[in-house]
Parts: sequence; structure tokens; C-alpha cells
Amino acid sequence: MSILVVGSVALDSIQTPFGKVKDALGGSATYFSAASRLYDQVNLVGVVGTDFPQQHVQSFRDWGVNLDGLQVAEGKTFRWSGRYNYDMNTAETLDTQLNVFATFHPELPESYKESEFVFLANIDPVLQLEILSQMHRPKLTVLDTMNYWINYRKDALTKVISAVDIVLLNEAETRQYGNTFSLIRAARKILSLGPKALVVKKGEYGAVLFSNGGELTDSFFFAPAYPLEKIQDPTGAGDSFAGGFLGYLASRSSTAMDDIKRAIVHGSVVASYTVEDFSVGRLGSLTRDHIQKRYLDFKRFTNFEPTCPWSEGCPHLANHDTGTESH
Repeated sequence: MSILVVGSVALDSIQTPFGKVKDALGGSATYFSAASRLYDQVNLVGVVGTDFPQQHVQSFRDWGVNLDGLQVAEGKTFRWSGRYNYDMNTAETLDTQLNVFATFHPELPESYKESEFVFLANIDPVLQLEILSQMHRPKLTVLDTMNYWINYRKDALTKVISAVDIVLLNEAETRQYGNTFSLIRAARKILSLGPKALVVKKGEYGAVLFSNGGELTDSFFFAPAYPLEKIQDPTGAGDSFAGGFLGYLASRSSTAMDDIKRAIVHGSVVASYTVEDFSVGRLGSLTRDHIQKRYLDFKRFTNFEPTCPWSEGCPHLANHDTGTESH
């Protein structure tokens, strides 16, 4: 299988209570690629300026990422500067310089059009639609977006949502799109447009899956975030979550709901490593053994056996456990 990612490649300057970096490698396509390359072949589409450091280009090559779709345009690379306080769920943007990214028009190499798994990272939904129109029957398409596009490109965003299989949003964006305080109502509104599933990213509180069809108990899944004592930098956690999520599905060549649930845990595992260092510092040294270890940790600390809460016993649960029905 192969994975296509279309998004930003950037130079980030970040401050947190634990340190700071200047012009570090960043961008949605970067974090996604650094994560998903552990699972399968990644085909990247993005743009950088002529000032983009060659050492970062080499990082992509060391990861085995296909750069045939990386454009180099005359000018400066997209730059973002942000700051986090002790509430690591919210970034304060200090400066955004779109530079060559402002006129970015994705062009897919012919070989990319056969990619089976597609991640449309946070870019203009009009461009996301153009990408989809160039693909040759992908097996699974996944969309990410942000509040800006919900505010200013909602009609185009709605068209993309209707055309993809899975939507990834954070909690605030889900409520914003649904125009409701209720996460469940907002999720149902989004799913009514046609996606197979919606994954709501809740930062340090994990991720929630809503799938189409059936009662809530049959179409809802929740995975917590991995418990960490120390976090350096949460930048890129959402995009690396997407990389682990879609990477796992590509490695399984699967779109089954049970595998989508496991993929959420893989996304959470990868994101837990991302936040341990600035930029892609931790992702760059990540191995499958690291992922496997924390995946098994997830299994241990989320597993429980059903028992009756009453001292006199619980025949219904007992019958359920033995596979018989209780009337």
C-alpha cells in the first residue's frame, strides 16, 4: 500500500514553558510523514521556498518519504511562530508568514494518483477537492481542517466532507461546524453528509470515534491519551496522530471498523511520542518497537472485566458472559 499526504511543510518557531526553538522543521505534511513512514510508503505533496534547509530535505529522505511531489518555489518557506503556556491544549499564534504557501497549487505526479490511502491535511478545501478529483479510486480518504476554513470556506468544506470516508476534527471545530454545544449532535450532523466515520481529537484527553449507523453504543468508541508526566511541545500532535492512524490502516490494507478503532490507539501512541520533544525530534528516532510497547500499555490500562456492582450477583451479566440470552 502507499499513502498520499497533501499539506504544509514549514519552519516553526515555538516557545513553551520548557524551552524554545527557532526555524525548526514543522508543518502538517511533515508531522504526518514522520509518523506514517513507520507503517508504509509515504508520497508527499507540498511546497517549500528556496531558503528551505537541505538538512530537512535529507531528513525526509532518511525516513524514506517520496519527495517527487515536493515543489521548490522561488521565495521563502511558510513560517509559523507560536507560544504555549501551561495549558498545552491551546497555542497562541505570534506570527504567520504564508510566503510560497500562499500560492501553493498541488500538482500530483502520475504515480501518486494510484495511492490507496489519502490524507488531506489542513489546506484550503478548494484545493482538497482538486486533489480528490485527480485520484484513481483510492481505498480510503481522510480529511483534516481547521476553524478558519469552517468560518470562511464552509460551503467548499462541506463538499469535501461529503466526498471523503473519514473526517478528523478537534473538539472545538466539531462543535463549531455543527453549530451546537453537543458533541454528539455535531457528530451526527457531520456524519449525515456521508463520511463513514468522524474522529474527534481531544488533546490530552484522547480521541473519540463516531461511526455511521446503529445506536450510539454500537457506533461510539473512545481511547484516552497516553499518560505522560512531562510534555515538551504539543505542536504537530494532531497531524502525527493522523499519521499513526492512517499508517496503521494502510499497513493492514483495511477499512474495517475494528481496525479503525485500533488505528485510533496507534494514532494516540504516536502522538504521545511527538509531544516529548520539540519539532520532529522524537519522531525522527521512533521505531516500531517503541510503538508496540505503548500499544500494549494502552491495552493493559484500558482493559477491564465486567462484574456485577451488587453483592447479590448479576444474572444478566453472567448470562451475557456465557453467551446465553436473558429474558
